[in-house]
Amino acid sequence: MTILVTGAAGFIGMHVSQALLARGESVLGIDNLNDYYDPALKHARLTELSKEKAFSFSKCDFADAIALREVTKTHRISAVIHLGAQAGVRYSIENPAAYIQSNLVGHANIMELCRHSDTVDHLVYASSSSVYGGNTKQPFSVDDPVETPISLYAATKRADELLSQSYAHLYSMPQTGLRFFTVYGPWGRPDMAYWLFTDAILNGKPIKVFNHGDMSRDFTYIDDIVTGILAVLASPPQKGDDNAFGNPAPHKIYNIGNNKPEQLLHMIEVLETALGMKAEKQFEPMQAGDVKSTFADISALTKDFGFKPSTSLESGIQNFVTWYRRYKGL
Repeated sequence: MTILVTGAAGFIGMHVSQALLARGESVLGIDNLNDYYDPALKHARLTELSKEKAFSFSKCDFADAIALREVTKTHRISAVIHLGAQAGVRYSIENPAAYIQSNLVGHANIMELCRHSDTVDHLVYASSSSVYGGNTKQPFSVDDPVETPISLYAATKRADELLSQSYAHLYSMPQTGLRFFTVYGPWGRPDMAYWLFTDAILNGKPIKVFNHGDMSRDFTYIDDIVTGILAVLASPPQKGDDNAFGNPAPHKIYNIGNNKPEQLLHMIEVLETALGMKAEKQFEPMQAGDVKSTFADISALTKDFGFKPSTSLESGIQNFVTWYRRYKGL
Protein backbone atom coordinates (compact mmCIF):
# COMPACT_ATOMS: atom_id res chain seq x y z
CA MET A 1 0.00 0.00 0.00
CA THR A 2 1.04 3.57 -0.69
CA ILE A 3 0.45 6.91 1.03
CA LEU A 4 -0.29 9.79 -1.33
CA VAL A 5 1.31 13.11 -0.37
CA THR A 6 0.21 16.15 -2.34
CA GLY A 7 2.56 19.12 -2.44
CA ALA A 8 5.43 16.68 -1.93
CA ALA A 9 7.94 19.14 -3.38
CA GLY A 10 6.79 21.74 -0.88
CA PHE A 11 8.24 22.52 2.53
CA ILE A 12 5.94 20.48 4.77
CA GLY A 13 5.32 17.87 2.08
CA MET A 14 9.01 17.08 1.79
CA HIS A 15 9.48 16.61 5.53
CA VAL A 16 6.34 14.50 5.91
CA SER A 17 7.43 12.30 3.00
CA GLN A 18 10.88 11.84 4.55
CA ALA A 19 9.33 10.79 7.86
CA LEU A 20 7.00 8.31 6.17
CA LEU A 21 9.87 6.81 4.17
CA ALA A 22 12.02 6.56 7.30
CA ARG A 23 9.43 4.33 8.93
CA GLY A 24 9.17 2.06 5.90
CA GLU A 25 6.17 3.44 4.04
CA SER A 26 5.85 3.72 0.27
CA VAL A 27 5.08 7.28 -0.80
CA LEU A 28 3.63 8.65 -4.00
CA GLY A 29 4.31 12.36 -4.18
CA ILE A 30 2.56 14.75 -6.54
CA ASP A 31 3.16 18.46 -7.13
CA ASN A 32 2.60 20.83 -10.04
CA LEU A 33 5.98 22.52 -9.41
CA ASN A 34 4.57 25.99 -10.07
CA ASP A 35 6.70 29.11 -9.95
CA TYR A 36 5.06 30.87 -6.98
CA TYR A 37 8.61 30.66 -5.64
CA ASP A 38 11.80 29.36 -7.25
CA PRO A 39 11.11 25.85 -8.63
CA ALA A 40 14.80 25.05 -8.17
CA LEU A 41 14.16 24.70 -4.43
CA LYS A 42 11.29 22.30 -5.13
CA HIS A 43 13.49 20.22 -7.42
CA ALA A 44 16.22 20.16 -4.75
CA ARG A 45 13.71 18.80 -2.23
CA LEU A 46 12.65 16.11 -4.72
CA THR A 47 16.29 15.18 -5.25
CA GLU A 48 16.57 14.47 -1.53
CA LEU A 49 13.38 12.40 -1.51
CA SER A 50 14.37 10.45 -4.62
CA LYS A 51 17.31 8.93 -2.74
CA GLU A 52 14.74 6.52 -1.27
CA LYS A 53 13.52 3.71 -3.53
CA ALA A 54 10.11 3.69 -1.87
CA PHE A 55 9.44 7.24 -3.11
CA SER A 56 7.87 7.88 -6.48
CA PHE A 57 6.90 11.24 -7.93
CA SER A 58 4.56 12.47 -10.64
CA LYS A 59 4.26 16.06 -11.76
CA CYS A 60 0.54 16.66 -11.50
CA ASP A 61 -1.86 19.52 -10.90
CA PHE A 62 -4.52 18.01 -8.64
CA ALA A 63 -6.91 20.74 -9.80
CA ASP A 64 -7.02 18.66 -13.01
CA ALA A 65 -9.26 15.74 -12.03
CA ILE A 66 -8.38 13.64 -15.08
CA ALA A 67 -4.63 14.04 -14.53
CA LEU A 68 -5.05 13.19 -10.84
CA ARG A 69 -6.89 9.97 -11.62
CA GLU A 70 -4.29 9.04 -14.23
CA VAL A 71 -1.25 9.34 -11.93
CA THR A 72 -2.91 7.48 -9.05
CA LYS A 73 -4.72 4.68 -10.89
CA THR A 74 -1.88 2.14 -10.65
CA HIS A 75 -1.33 2.67 -6.91
CA ARG A 76 -3.19 1.10 -4.00
CA ILE A 77 -3.48 4.17 -1.79
CA SER A 78 -4.19 3.61 1.90
CA ALA A 79 -4.27 7.25 3.01
CA VAL A 80 -3.89 10.76 1.60
CA ILE A 81 -1.97 13.63 3.20
CA HIS A 82 -3.17 16.64 1.25
CA LEU A 83 -0.64 19.43 1.79
CA GLY A 84 -0.63 20.92 -1.70
CA ALA A 85 -2.25 24.33 -2.12
CA GLN A 86 -1.66 27.78 -3.49
CA ALA A 87 -0.02 29.35 -0.47
CA GLY A 88 0.48 32.94 0.62
CA VAL A 89 -1.88 35.52 2.08
CA ARG A 90 -0.55 38.51 0.14
CA TYR A 91 -0.41 36.81 -3.26
CA SER A 92 -4.09 35.88 -2.90
CA ILE A 93 -4.92 39.59 -3.19
CA GLU A 94 -3.08 39.78 -6.53
CA ASN A 95 -4.19 36.50 -8.06
CA PRO A 96 -7.40 35.19 -6.52
CA ALA A 97 -8.09 32.85 -9.46
CA ALA A 98 -5.07 30.70 -8.56
CA TYR A 99 -6.51 30.13 -5.08
CA ILE A 100 -9.98 29.27 -6.33
CA GLN A 101 -8.53 26.71 -8.71
CA SER A 102 -5.96 25.05 -6.46
CA ASN A 103 -7.52 25.38 -3.02
CA LEU A 104 -11.19 24.85 -3.88
CA VAL A 105 -11.32 22.83 -7.11
CA GLY A 106 -8.18 20.93 -6.11
CA HIS A 107 -9.48 20.08 -2.64
CA ALA A 108 -12.75 18.83 -4.13
CA ASN A 109 -10.83 16.64 -6.59
CA ILE A 110 -8.82 15.07 -3.77
CA MET A 111 -12.01 14.30 -1.85
CA GLU A 112 -13.57 12.76 -4.95
CA LEU A 113 -10.48 10.59 -5.40
CA CYS A 114 -10.84 9.36 -1.82
CA ARG A 115 -14.60 8.89 -2.07
CA HIS A 116 -14.31 6.60 -5.07
CA SER A 117 -11.37 4.62 -3.66
CA ASP A 118 -11.81 1.19 -2.10
CA THR A 119 -8.58 1.47 -0.15
CA VAL A 120 -8.23 5.03 1.26
CA ASP A 121 -9.21 5.05 4.93
CA HIS A 122 -8.18 8.60 5.95
CA LEU A 123 -7.71 11.99 4.34
CA VAL A 124 -5.55 14.39 6.37
CA TYR A 125 -5.56 17.88 4.87
CA ALA A 126 -3.89 21.23 5.51
CA SER A 127 -5.96 24.09 6.77
CA SER A 128 -4.45 27.26 8.23
CA SER A 129 -4.41 29.54 11.24
CA SER A 130 -5.45 32.22 8.76
CA VAL A 131 -9.06 31.04 9.09
CA TYR A 132 -9.24 32.87 12.44
CA GLY A 133 -9.00 36.14 10.49
CA GLY A 134 -10.34 39.04 12.49
CA ASN A 135 -10.88 37.06 15.71
CA THR A 136 -9.60 38.93 18.75
CA LYS A 137 -10.01 36.23 21.43
CA GLN A 138 -6.75 34.38 22.05
CA PRO A 139 -5.54 31.72 22.10
CA PHE A 140 -7.41 30.65 18.98
CA SER A 141 -9.54 27.57 19.68
CA VAL A 142 -11.09 25.17 17.19
CA ASP A 143 -14.38 25.85 19.01
CA ASP A 144 -14.23 29.57 18.14
CA PRO A 145 -16.35 30.90 15.26
CA VAL A 146 -14.27 31.52 12.13
CA GLU A 147 -16.59 33.58 9.99
CA THR A 148 -14.42 36.67 9.50
CA PRO A 149 -11.59 35.73 7.09
CA ILE A 150 -9.64 38.81 6.03
CA SER A 151 -7.84 37.31 3.04
CA LEU A 152 -8.97 35.21 0.10
CA TYR A 153 -6.43 32.57 1.11
CA ALA A 154 -8.11 32.26 4.51
CA ALA A 155 -11.54 32.11 2.90
CA THR A 156 -10.49 29.21 0.67
CA LYS A 157 -9.08 27.28 3.62
CA ARG A 158 -12.28 27.75 5.61
CA ALA A 159 -14.27 26.69 2.55
CA ASP A 160 -12.16 23.50 2.39
CA GLU A 161 -13.12 22.70 5.98
CA LEU A 162 -16.80 23.11 5.14
CA LEU A 163 -16.50 20.98 2.01
CA SER A 164 -14.77 18.27 4.04
CA GLN A 165 -17.49 18.38 6.67
CA SER A 166 -20.12 17.88 3.97
CA TYR A 167 -18.25 14.93 2.46
CA ALA A 168 -17.72 13.34 5.86
CA HIS A 169 -21.42 13.72 6.65
CA LEU A 170 -22.72 12.52 3.29
CA TYR A 171 -20.25 9.74 2.54
CA SER A 172 -18.91 8.79 6.01
CA MET A 173 -15.43 9.59 4.71
CA PRO A 174 -12.91 10.01 7.60
CA GLN A 175 -11.05 13.31 7.38
CA THR A 176 -8.83 15.40 9.64
CA GLY A 177 -8.04 19.06 9.01
CA LEU A 178 -4.97 20.66 10.58
CA ARG A 179 -4.75 24.41 11.08
CA PHE A 180 -1.02 25.10 10.77
CA PHE A 181 0.55 28.00 12.67
CA THR A 182 3.59 29.69 11.02
CA VAL A 183 5.69 26.63 10.19
CA TYR A 184 9.44 27.24 9.86
CA GLY A 185 12.70 25.33 9.58
CA PRO A 186 15.21 23.87 7.09
CA TRP A 187 13.99 23.59 3.48
CA GLY A 188 11.40 26.26 4.28
CA ARG A 189 9.55 28.67 1.99
CA PRO A 190 11.37 31.71 0.54
CA ASP A 191 8.28 33.91 0.95
CA MET A 192 8.25 33.53 4.73
CA ALA A 193 9.62 36.30 6.95
CA TYR A 194 12.45 34.33 8.56
CA TRP A 195 13.82 33.38 5.10
CA LEU A 196 13.41 36.88 3.67
CA PHE A 197 15.12 38.36 6.73
CA THR A 198 18.00 35.88 6.55
CA ASP A 199 18.61 36.61 2.89
CA ALA A 200 18.47 40.38 3.41
CA ILE A 201 20.75 40.42 6.47
CA LEU A 202 23.39 38.26 4.79
CA ASN A 203 23.32 40.54 1.75
CA GLY A 204 23.53 43.76 3.74
CA LYS A 205 20.02 44.88 2.83
CA PRO A 206 17.33 46.29 5.15
CA ILE A 207 14.48 44.09 6.30
CA LYS A 208 10.86 45.21 6.11
CA VAL A 209 9.22 44.98 9.53
CA PHE A 210 5.47 45.33 9.16
CA ASN A 211 3.07 46.98 11.60
CA HIS A 212 6.18 48.72 12.93
CA GLY A 213 7.18 45.46 14.63
CA ASP A 214 4.03 45.18 16.74
CA MET A 215 3.25 41.63 15.66
CA SER A 216 3.56 38.14 17.10
CA ARG A 217 3.40 34.65 15.65
CA ASP A 218 3.04 31.16 17.05
CA PHE A 219 6.17 29.92 15.26
CA THR A 220 6.08 26.12 14.96
CA TYR A 221 9.16 24.09 14.03
CA ILE A 222 8.79 21.65 11.16
CA ASP A 223 9.77 18.53 13.16
CA ASP A 224 6.98 19.22 15.65
CA ILE A 225 4.52 19.66 12.78
CA VAL A 226 5.54 16.33 11.23
CA THR A 227 5.16 14.54 14.56
CA GLY A 228 1.62 15.87 14.84
CA ILE A 229 0.67 14.96 11.28
CA LEU A 230 1.84 11.36 11.63
CA ALA A 231 0.08 10.96 14.97
CA VAL A 232 -3.19 12.15 13.46
CA LEU A 233 -2.76 10.02 10.34
CA ALA A 234 -2.77 6.84 12.41
CA SER A 235 -6.19 7.52 13.94
CA PRO A 236 -8.99 8.32 11.48
CA PRO A 237 -11.99 10.02 13.13
CA GLN A 238 -14.96 7.80 13.82
CA LYS A 239 -18.59 8.59 13.17
CA GLY A 240 -20.11 9.80 16.41
CA ASP A 241 -16.97 11.58 17.65
CA ASP A 242 -17.43 15.13 18.87
CA ASN A 243 -16.20 17.71 16.39
CA ALA A 244 -16.09 21.46 15.88
CA PHE A 245 -19.26 21.32 13.78
CA GLY A 246 -21.47 19.70 16.42
CA ASN A 247 -22.18 16.91 13.95
CA PRO A 248 -21.35 13.19 14.34
CA ALA A 249 -19.62 12.94 10.95
CA PRO A 250 -16.09 11.40 10.97
CA HIS A 251 -14.32 14.73 10.60
CA LYS A 252 -12.06 16.48 13.10
CA ILE A 253 -10.20 19.78 13.01
CA TYR A 254 -7.17 20.58 15.16
CA ASN A 255 -4.85 23.50 15.71
CA ILE A 256 -1.24 22.46 15.32
CA GLY A 257 1.08 25.12 16.66
CA ASN A 258 3.68 25.85 19.31
CA ASN A 259 1.21 27.28 21.86
CA LYS A 260 3.75 30.04 22.53
CA PRO A 261 3.54 33.22 20.43
CA GLU A 262 6.78 35.12 19.93
CA GLN A 263 7.09 38.83 19.24
CA LEU A 264 8.34 39.55 15.73
CA LEU A 265 11.13 41.76 17.08
CA HIS A 266 12.26 38.92 19.35
CA MET A 267 12.37 36.53 16.40
CA ILE A 268 14.59 39.04 14.61
CA GLU A 269 16.90 39.18 17.65
CA VAL A 270 17.13 35.39 17.67
CA LEU A 271 17.92 35.41 13.96
CA GLU A 272 20.59 38.07 14.42
CA THR A 273 22.24 35.91 17.10
CA ALA A 274 22.18 32.83 14.87
CA LEU A 275 23.66 34.78 11.95
CA GLY A 276 26.14 36.77 14.04
CA MET A 277 24.98 39.90 12.22
CA LYS A 278 22.67 42.82 12.94
CA ALA A 279 19.63 43.66 10.84
CA GLU A 280 18.89 47.09 9.42
CA LYS A 281 15.18 47.47 10.10
CA GLN A 282 12.81 49.35 7.82
CA PHE A 283 9.51 49.77 9.66
CA GLU A 284 6.36 49.58 7.55
CA PRO A 285 2.58 49.74 8.17
CA MET A 286 0.47 46.58 8.35
CA GLN A 287 -0.06 44.85 5.02
CA ALA A 288 -3.54 44.15 3.68
CA GLY A 289 -4.82 40.71 4.63
CA ASP A 290 -2.33 40.29 7.49
CA VAL A 291 -3.13 39.84 11.18
CA LYS A 292 -1.39 41.28 14.24
CA SER A 293 -0.96 38.05 16.18
CA THR A 294 -1.61 34.32 16.20
CA PHE A 295 -1.74 31.97 19.18
CA ALA A 296 -2.75 28.32 18.96
CA ASP A 297 -4.82 26.56 21.59
CA ILE A 298 -3.53 23.01 21.04
CA SER A 299 -5.37 21.42 23.95
CA ALA A 300 -7.51 19.22 21.68
CA LEU A 301 -4.47 17.83 19.84
CA THR A 302 -2.66 17.30 23.14
CA LYS A 303 -5.66 15.55 24.68
CA ASP A 304 -6.29 13.22 21.73
CA PHE A 305 -2.71 12.53 20.63
CA GLY A 306 -0.36 13.71 23.38
CA PHE A 307 0.99 16.42 21.08
CA LYS A 308 3.67 18.52 22.80
CA PRO A 309 5.92 20.71 20.63
CA SER A 310 9.47 20.53 21.92
CA THR A 311 11.59 22.83 19.74
CA SER A 312 12.47 26.28 21.03
CA LEU A 313 12.60 29.25 18.67
CA GLU A 314 16.33 29.57 19.37
CA SER A 315 17.05 25.96 18.37
CA GLY A 316 14.74 26.04 15.38
CA ILE A 317 16.14 29.28 13.95
CA GLN A 318 19.70 28.05 14.45
CA ASN A 319 18.86 24.84 12.58
CA PHE A 320 17.40 26.88 9.74
CA VAL A 321 20.42 29.19 9.52
CA THR A 322 22.82 26.23 9.50
CA TRP A 323 20.84 24.61 6.69
CA TYR A 324 20.50 27.91 4.78
CA ARG A 325 24.24 28.54 4.75
CA ARG A 326 24.86 25.00 3.50
CA TYR A 327 22.14 25.20 0.84
CA LYS A 328 23.43 28.55 -0.43
CA GLY A 329 27.07 27.47 -0.22
CA LEU A 330 27.94 30.24 2.25
